[in-house]
Amino acid sequence: MKVAIGGPLKVAFRPWVEGLENVPATGPAILASNHLSFSDSFFLPAVLDRKVTFIAKAEYFTTPGVKGRLTAAFFKGVGQLPVDRSGARGAGEAAIRSGIEVLERGELFGIYPEGTRSPDGRLYRGKPGGLARVALATGAPVIPVAMIDTEKIQPPGTVMPKLMRPGIRIGKPLDFSRYQGMEHDRFVLRAVTDEVMYEIMKLSGQEYVDMYATAAKRQIAEAAKAAKEAEKAQKAGKKQDES
Repeated sequence: MKVAIGGPLKVAFRPWVEGLENVPATGPAILASNHLSFSDSFFLPAVLDRKVTFIAKAEYFTTPGVKGRLTAAFFKGVGQLPVDRSGARGAGEAAIRSGIEVLERGELFGIYPEGTRSPDGRLYRGKPGGLARVALATGAPVIPVAMIDTEKIQPPGTVMPKLMRPGIRIGKPLDFSRYQGMEHDRFVLRAVTDEVMYEIMKLSGQEYVDMYATAAKRQIAEAAKAAKEAEKAQKAGKKQDES
């Protein structure tokens, strides 16, 4: 997949990279990145010599039919790991287990602390569960990563990307060994997550919003719905006046 996808991506988009030396040549490490576009999970692995494993919902791997098999093969090939979202605590616990397994094999584990793509290009509050718990449970260093301009290449909802040059800034590894064994302390989890998000903010230059991206998306959807209903009511009123 690095040849079939990574090579053409680098040729077509010519992504620039800073801090590549901060990714260790061997051994486990967590790549914690901001999330601007679906293409983030392709551009980052494309510029690295090592394989990066991200997590993806299990439905991508279990859809029946020819299309489903092709989709499953594609996601496996680009290093996506299926996560079963069923169970008492859903995807969160499954993601943590998957991340620990990847790191215990001495590999790179990629994660988006925001939990979802940014709805407007700003950086949102990191979720304290997955990233911090995996880091503290394994002792693996956390490497902050900033994706630059990928949302302009492939905005949410678009299929065909624009040919423009994205950037990737990779920060120095963060060591959280001082918190070893405290992965169930919610205050420690919050502190670790906030430290990582601060480093990502410095690398990306994004405006920081102290709320979860999922909540922001909900607000945006509700505002759009309210605007649509208001427009509908206005048209109905205008039609009534004309009659």
